[in-house]
Amino acid sequence: MADDEGLSNEVNLQQRHRKERKELQAQVQKLKHSIPKGDKRKKKEITEQIVKLEAELDQKQEKELEELESTTNEPSKVAEQLESLTTVDSDDVDVAHKVKENKPSRAQKRRDKKAQEEKEREKRIQEETINNLMGSRNVESETIKAILDKKGLQLFEIASDGNCLYNAICHQLQQQGTEASNDSLRKQTADYMRAHQDDFLPFLTKDNGDIYTSEDFEKYCVELEKRPVWGGQLEVKALSHVLHKSVEIVQAEGSSLIIGEEGKHCDSPLCIVYHRHAYGLGEHYNSVQPKSEETVDEFT
Repeated sequence: MADDEGLSNEVNLQQRHRKERKELQAQVQKLKHSIPKGDKRKKKEITEQIVKLEAELDQKQEKELEELESTTNEPSKVAEQLESLTTVDSDDVDVAHKVKENKPSRAQKRRDKKAQEEKEREKRIQEETINNLMGSRNVESETIKAILDKKGLQLFEIASDGNCLYNAICHQLQQQGTEASNDSLRKQTADYMRAHQDDFLPFLTKDNGDIYTSEDFEKYCVELEKRPVWGGQLEVKALSHVLHKSVEIVQAEGSSLIIGEEGKHCDSPLCIVYHRHAYGLGEHYNSVQPKSEETVDEFT
């Protein structure tokens, strides 16, 4: 009867653990779906929260399994097991004891498995670290840092959310005492491009290589104005005219680009950084600030 009860307790515990795992998985999916697209900071926070929840559940369930295992090996039950062996030859008892001593417990097996998984995880992290150091992302980062060092500047991180170009320009203007917003810059850029369509239309092509029509161009400007679509050199050119400022684009590959230098009223140039490899979502712009200033985490 005691064995049956122990077996029943173990089955019940396993069923409860499976239910807890399913509930945690549902919670994890809900947390992942709550991450705004492109929000790397929120993604990092959610990932850390998920790791914590999984670790807590692992510890809780392992403790419960060990407690259950200890109850099935109480002294009284051990005594009963020894008594049942009284009719067995002493040599057989010694062999049975040796087998039992050498056989790892379920808890030990779990600990060994967890230790092996952790060892493999650390190995993967080390390999990834080596790959990152030699990869294009790190090479680009180090090259840009060296260029900015010579200029007495340091990188200022801008959120990777589709608005990076406009927010980088906002940060540059802010350092010059001019307040601007992502929405206002987008509208001014779209309005300027509409008013000077002939200067921009020839440089826009569809996926099949066809040149944009006037209708396509208007849709492009509406998207630019209303949605967080990424901006490129055409938008930088429009911004330089709108703001009457030249824009220097620092990049790792090749020399810096100066856009708007030909303008008659371009003064107090702006400086932003172009990244080709640093972000998983694709190309990205950051801003810069003097090295003497304390780095602020992020500008949004």
